[in-house]
Amino acid sequence: MGLIIYLDGEYVPEQEAKISVFDHGLLYGDGVFEGIRAYHGSVFRLDEHLTRLYESARSIALDIGVDQKQMKEIVLETLRRNKLKDAYIRLVVTRGKGDLGLDPRKCEKPFVFCIATDIQLYPEELYEKGLKVITVPTRRNIPDALSPRVKSLNYLNNILAKIEGIQSGVSEAIMLNREGFVAEGTGDNIFIVKNKEIITPPHYAGILEGITRNSVMELAREKGYRVKEELFTRHEIFVADECFLTGTAAEIIPVVSLDERTIGEGVPGEVTNDLIQSFRNLTKVEGTPIYPKENETAILG
Repeated sequence: MGLIIYLDGEYVPEQEAKISVFDHGLLYGDGVFEGIRAYHGSVFRLDEHLTRLYESARSIALDIGVDQKQMKEIVLETLRRNKLKDAYIRLVVTRGKGDLGLDPRKCEKPFVFCIATDIQLYPEELYEKGLKVITVPTRRNIPDALSPRVKSLNYLNNILAKIEGIQSGVSEAIMLNREGFVAEGTGDNIFIVKNKEIITPPHYAGILEGITRNSVMELAREKGYRVKEELFTRHEIFVADECFLTGTAAEIIPVVSLDERTIGEGVPGEVTNDLIQSFRNLTKVEGTPIYPKENETAILG
Protein backbone atom coordinates (compact mmCIF):
# COMPACT_ATOMS: atom_id res chain seq x y z
CA MET A 1 0.00 0.00 0.00
CA GLY A 2 1.40 3.38 -0.99
CA LEU A 3 1.51 6.70 0.77
CA ILE A 4 -1.39 9.08 1.26
CA ILE A 5 -0.51 12.56 0.02
CA TYR A 6 -2.17 15.83 0.93
CA LEU A 7 -2.86 17.45 -2.42
CA ASP A 8 -4.34 20.95 -2.27
CA GLY A 9 -7.40 20.17 -0.19
CA GLU A 10 -7.59 16.40 -0.63
CA TYR A 11 -5.83 13.32 0.69
CA VAL A 12 -5.09 11.01 -2.21
CA PRO A 13 -3.06 7.83 -2.89
CA GLU A 14 0.45 8.67 -4.09
CA GLN A 15 -0.25 7.31 -7.59
CA GLU A 16 -3.04 9.89 -7.91
CA ALA A 17 -0.95 12.79 -6.60
CA LYS A 18 -0.41 14.87 -9.74
CA ILE A 19 0.49 18.48 -10.43
CA SER A 20 -0.08 20.53 -13.59
CA VAL A 21 2.78 20.84 -16.07
CA PHE A 22 1.87 24.55 -16.09
CA ASP A 23 2.56 24.94 -12.36
CA HIS A 24 5.21 27.62 -11.88
CA GLY A 25 6.81 25.56 -9.12
CA LEU A 26 7.70 23.03 -11.80
CA LEU A 27 8.38 25.48 -14.61
CA TYR A 28 10.45 28.01 -12.68
CA GLY A 29 11.11 26.71 -9.16
CA ASP A 30 8.68 29.40 -7.97
CA GLY A 31 7.60 28.33 -4.51
CA VAL A 32 8.79 27.46 -1.02
CA PHE A 33 9.08 24.34 1.09
CA GLU A 34 10.01 22.89 4.44
CA GLY A 35 11.57 19.60 5.49
CA ILE A 36 10.25 18.60 8.92
CA ARG A 37 10.81 15.62 11.22
CA ALA A 38 8.50 13.64 13.46
CA TYR A 39 9.92 11.59 16.31
CA HIS A 40 8.15 9.23 18.69
CA GLY A 41 4.68 10.53 17.81
CA SER A 42 5.49 14.26 17.89
CA VAL A 43 6.58 16.75 15.22
CA PHE A 44 9.80 18.47 16.21
CA ARG A 45 9.63 22.28 16.24
CA LEU A 46 6.67 22.38 13.87
CA ASP A 47 5.81 25.99 14.74
CA GLU A 48 9.35 27.13 13.91
CA HIS A 49 9.24 25.33 10.56
CA LEU A 50 5.90 26.86 9.68
CA THR A 51 7.10 30.33 10.68
CA ARG A 52 10.07 29.94 8.33
CA LEU A 53 7.78 28.68 5.55
CA TYR A 54 5.52 31.71 5.83
CA GLU A 55 8.47 34.10 6.06
CA SER A 56 9.97 32.55 2.91
CA ALA A 57 6.62 32.95 1.16
CA ARG A 58 6.31 36.57 2.26
CA SER A 59 9.80 37.30 0.99
CA ILE A 60 8.87 36.14 -2.53
CA ALA A 61 5.42 37.82 -2.41
CA LEU A 62 3.57 34.49 -2.29
CA ASP A 63 0.24 34.51 -0.45
CA ILE A 64 -0.16 30.92 0.70
CA GLY A 65 -3.91 31.26 1.20
CA VAL A 66 -3.94 28.93 4.21
CA ASP A 67 -3.19 30.19 7.71
CA GLN A 68 -0.56 28.61 9.97
CA LYS A 69 -3.13 26.90 12.18
CA GLN A 70 -4.68 25.20 9.16
CA MET A 71 -1.26 24.30 7.80
CA LYS A 72 -0.29 22.70 11.09
CA GLU A 73 -3.37 20.48 10.88
CA ILE A 74 -2.51 19.55 7.28
CA VAL A 75 0.90 18.29 8.44
CA LEU A 76 -0.51 16.37 11.39
CA GLU A 77 -3.36 14.84 9.40
CA THR A 78 -0.98 13.70 6.66
CA LEU A 79 0.99 11.82 9.32
CA ARG A 80 -2.21 10.35 10.77
CA ARG A 81 -3.45 9.18 7.36
CA ASN A 82 -0.17 7.34 6.90
CA LYS A 83 -0.18 6.03 10.50
CA LEU A 84 3.29 7.41 11.15
CA LYS A 85 5.00 8.28 14.42
CA ASP A 86 8.53 8.73 13.03
CA ALA A 87 8.77 10.41 9.64
CA TYR A 88 10.24 13.00 7.35
CA ILE A 89 7.66 15.52 6.12
CA ARG A 90 8.02 17.56 2.94
CA LEU A 91 5.61 20.51 2.88
CA VAL A 92 5.52 22.41 -0.41
CA VAL A 93 3.77 25.57 -1.61
CA THR A 94 4.07 26.44 -5.30
CA ARG A 95 2.97 29.65 -7.05
CA GLY A 96 0.36 27.50 -8.76
CA LYS A 97 -0.85 26.86 -12.29
CA GLY A 98 -0.16 29.67 -14.74
CA ASP A 99 0.99 30.05 -18.33
CA LEU A 100 4.42 29.69 -19.92
CA GLY A 101 5.40 33.24 -19.04
CA LEU A 102 7.14 34.39 -15.87
CA ASP A 103 4.33 36.68 -14.67
CA PRO A 104 3.18 35.32 -11.26
CA ARG A 105 -0.10 37.25 -11.65
CA LYS A 106 -1.13 34.61 -14.20
CA CYS A 107 -1.17 32.02 -11.41
CA GLU A 108 -4.66 32.16 -9.93
CA LYS A 109 -3.91 30.41 -6.62
CA PRO A 110 -1.01 28.68 -4.88
CA PHE A 111 -0.82 24.90 -4.75
CA VAL A 112 -0.06 23.12 -1.46
CA PHE A 113 1.01 19.53 -1.01
CA CYS A 114 2.43 17.52 1.86
CA ILE A 115 4.31 14.21 1.82
CA ALA A 116 5.09 12.14 4.92
CA THR A 117 7.53 9.26 4.57
CA ASP A 118 11.01 8.33 5.82
CA ILE A 119 14.50 9.50 4.91
CA GLN A 120 18.09 8.51 5.64
CA LEU A 121 20.72 10.77 4.12
CA TYR A 122 23.72 8.97 5.54
CA PRO A 123 24.36 5.42 6.77
CA GLU A 124 24.69 5.01 10.53
CA GLU A 125 28.39 4.17 10.25
CA LEU A 126 29.14 7.74 9.13
CA TYR A 127 27.70 9.09 12.38
CA GLU A 128 30.23 6.87 14.16
CA LYS A 129 33.21 7.46 11.85
CA GLY A 130 32.49 10.93 10.44
CA LEU A 131 32.19 12.41 6.96
CA LYS A 132 34.95 13.39 4.57
CA VAL A 133 33.96 16.54 2.68
CA ILE A 134 35.46 18.93 0.14
CA THR A 135 35.12 22.58 -0.77
CA VAL A 136 33.52 23.02 -4.20
CA PRO A 137 34.01 25.76 -6.83
CA THR A 138 30.32 26.70 -6.94
CA ARG A 139 29.76 29.65 -4.62
CA ARG A 140 26.66 30.17 -2.49
CA ASN A 141 24.01 32.44 -3.97
CA ILE A 142 24.63 36.05 -3.04
CA PRO A 143 21.91 37.37 -0.72
CA ASP A 144 21.15 40.42 -2.88
CA ALA A 145 20.42 38.14 -5.88
CA LEU A 146 18.48 35.30 -4.23
CA SER A 147 18.51 35.23 -0.46
CA PRO A 148 19.66 31.86 0.91
CA ARG A 149 17.35 32.57 3.86
CA VAL A 150 14.40 31.89 1.55
CA LYS A 151 13.86 28.13 1.40
CA SER A 152 12.68 28.20 -2.18
CA LEU A 153 12.00 25.40 -4.65
CA ASN A 154 14.92 26.60 -6.74
CA TYR A 155 17.79 24.51 -5.34
CA LEU A 156 19.96 24.49 -8.46
CA ASN A 157 22.75 26.34 -6.64
CA ASN A 158 22.88 23.53 -4.06
CA ILE A 159 22.48 20.78 -6.66
CA LEU A 160 25.41 22.01 -8.74
CA ALA A 161 27.58 21.96 -5.62
CA LYS A 162 26.25 18.51 -4.74
CA ILE A 163 27.20 17.23 -8.20
CA GLU A 164 30.74 18.54 -7.73
CA GLY A 165 30.97 16.72 -4.42
CA ILE A 166 29.67 13.48 -5.90
CA GLN A 167 32.12 13.71 -8.78
CA SER A 168 34.91 13.98 -6.20
CA GLY A 169 33.65 10.92 -4.34
CA VAL A 170 32.24 12.56 -1.19
CA SER A 171 28.74 12.61 0.29
CA GLU A 172 28.65 16.30 1.16
CA ALA A 173 30.43 19.47 0.08
CA ILE A 174 31.11 22.87 1.62
CA MET A 175 30.16 26.07 -0.21
CA LEU A 176 31.93 29.39 0.23
CA ASN A 177 30.31 32.79 -0.25
CA ARG A 178 31.55 35.32 -2.78
CA GLU A 179 34.04 36.77 -0.26
CA GLY A 180 35.58 33.34 0.31
CA PHE A 181 34.14 32.76 3.78
CA VAL A 182 32.56 29.42 4.67
CA ALA A 183 28.77 29.50 4.20
CA GLU A 184 27.28 26.02 4.56
CA GLY A 185 27.03 22.55 3.06
CA THR A 186 24.84 21.75 0.07
CA GLY A 187 22.04 20.81 2.43
CA ASP A 188 23.34 21.41 5.95
CA ASN A 189 24.67 24.11 8.24
CA ILE A 190 28.26 23.85 9.48
CA PHE A 191 29.86 24.20 12.91
CA ILE A 192 33.47 24.04 14.11
CA VAL A 193 34.77 23.50 17.63
CA LYS A 194 38.00 25.06 18.91
CA ASN A 195 39.04 24.78 22.57
CA LYS A 196 35.46 23.72 23.45
CA GLU A 197 34.11 26.91 21.81
CA ILE A 198 31.47 26.31 19.13
CA ILE A 199 31.42 28.56 16.06
CA THR A 200 28.99 28.72 13.14
CA PRO A 201 28.63 31.22 10.27
CA PRO A 202 26.13 34.07 10.82
CA HIS A 203 23.09 34.41 8.57
CA TYR A 204 24.72 37.24 6.59
CA ALA A 205 27.40 34.79 5.41
CA GLY A 206 24.73 33.55 2.98
CA ILE A 207 23.15 30.64 4.86
CA LEU A 208 19.75 29.18 5.42
CA GLU A 209 19.04 29.72 9.10
CA GLY A 210 18.39 26.09 9.99
CA ILE A 211 15.90 24.93 12.58
CA THR A 212 18.28 22.17 13.67
CA ARG A 213 21.14 24.71 13.67
CA ASN A 214 19.25 26.95 16.08
CA SER A 215 18.21 23.99 18.24
CA VAL A 216 21.83 22.85 18.54
CA MET A 217 22.97 26.35 19.48
CA GLU A 218 20.35 26.49 22.24
CA LEU A 219 21.32 23.03 23.49
CA ALA A 220 25.02 23.89 23.51
CA ARG A 221 24.47 27.06 25.53
CA GLU A 222 22.28 25.20 28.01
CA LYS A 223 25.10 22.70 28.47
CA GLY A 224 27.56 25.49 29.22
CA TYR A 225 29.41 25.70 25.92
CA ARG A 226 30.32 29.07 24.51
CA VAL A 227 28.64 29.52 21.11
CA LYS A 228 29.53 32.22 18.56
CA GLU A 229 28.23 33.22 15.16
CA GLU A 230 31.11 34.62 13.17
CA LEU A 231 32.73 34.45 9.76
CA PHE A 232 35.54 31.96 9.20
CA THR A 233 37.56 30.53 6.31
CA ARG A 234 38.65 27.03 5.34
CA HIS A 235 41.78 27.57 7.44
CA GLU A 236 39.68 27.64 10.62
CA ILE A 237 38.17 24.29 9.65
CA PHE A 238 41.57 22.77 8.88
CA VAL A 239 42.85 23.70 12.35
CA ALA A 240 39.63 23.08 14.28
CA ASP A 241 39.41 20.45 16.99
CA GLU A 242 36.07 19.23 15.66
CA CYS A 243 33.58 19.93 12.89
CA PHE A 244 29.99 18.85 12.35
CA LEU A 245 27.01 19.53 10.12
CA THR A 246 23.38 19.99 11.10
CA GLY A 247 20.12 19.66 9.20
CA THR A 248 16.58 18.36 9.55
CA ALA A 249 17.33 15.20 7.58
CA ALA A 250 20.96 14.76 8.67
CA GLU A 251 20.39 15.85 12.29
CA ILE A 252 24.00 16.20 13.59
CA ILE A 253 26.74 14.43 11.69
CA PRO A 254 30.51 14.68 12.38
CA VAL A 255 33.02 15.83 9.76
CA VAL A 256 36.54 14.43 10.08
CA SER A 257 38.23 15.67 6.91
CA LEU A 258 38.04 18.69 4.60
CA ASP A 259 39.94 18.80 1.31
CA GLU A 260 42.16 15.89 2.40
CA ARG A 261 43.13 17.65 5.66
CA THR A 262 42.31 15.67 8.79
CA ILE A 263 40.26 17.65 11.30
CA GLY A 264 41.32 17.17 14.92
CA GLU A 265 42.06 13.53 15.67
CA GLY A 266 40.24 12.35 12.56
CA VAL A 267 37.32 10.93 14.54
CA PRO A 268 34.08 12.44 15.89
CA GLY A 269 34.98 14.65 18.83
CA GLU A 270 33.80 14.84 22.41
CA VAL A 271 31.68 17.97 21.94
CA THR A 272 30.11 16.63 18.75
CA ASN A 273 29.18 13.32 20.35
CA ASP A 274 27.81 15.12 23.40
CA LEU A 275 25.56 17.28 21.21
CA ILE A 276 24.43 14.31 19.11
CA GLN A 277 23.22 12.51 22.22
CA SER A 278 21.65 15.66 23.69
CA PHE A 279 19.81 16.39 20.45
CA ARG A 280 18.47 12.84 20.22
CA ASN A 281 17.27 13.12 23.81
CA LEU A 282 15.58 16.43 23.00
CA THR A 283 13.62 14.92 20.10
CA LYS A 284 12.20 12.32 22.49
CA VAL A 285 10.54 14.92 24.72
CA GLU A 286 9.81 17.98 22.57
CA GLY A 287 7.28 18.36 19.80
CA THR A 288 3.69 18.80 18.68
CA PRO A 289 1.76 15.54 19.30
CA ILE A 290 0.46 13.87 16.15
CA TYR A 291 -2.22 11.82 17.85
CA PRO A 292 -4.46 12.68 20.81
CA LYS A 293 -3.05 10.57 23.63
CA GLU A 294 -6.31 8.73 24.28
CA ASN A 295 -6.60 7.71 20.60
CA GLU A 296 -2.99 6.84 19.84
CA THR A 297 -3.20 3.14 20.68
CA ALA A 298 -6.41 2.65 18.71
CA ILE A 299 -5.11 4.50 15.66
CA LEU A 300 -1.81 2.65 15.49
CA GLY A 301 -3.29 -0.72 16.33
